[in-house]
Amino acid sequence: MKAACTSRFAWLLVANVVVASVLGFYSTLGAAPPTGQPPYANQVEQLDEQIRELREIKELLKEQNDLLRGGTTKVPNAGTAVKKSGLH
Repeated sequence: MKAACTSRFAWLLVANVVVASVLGFYSTLGAAPPTGQPPYANQVEQLDEQIRELREIKELLKEQNDLLRGGTTKVPNAGTAVKKSGLH
């Protein structure tokens, strides 16, 4: 009985040491950006870049859908439409 009590006490002591060491790494200082400095350089430029990239993605998706449907698509730098054939 004494060994079981000692074992339980040892496990409780180990658990407390683990919890204390984990909480020792806890810090609230690194989570927020420094005050007075925004997390971005210029919001307007950032939004313009996002819109430009989304438009590019939209055009690429249109081209990809056209290719998957087996339709015609414009080849870059060629200026003419080319009929794409399937893999059949």
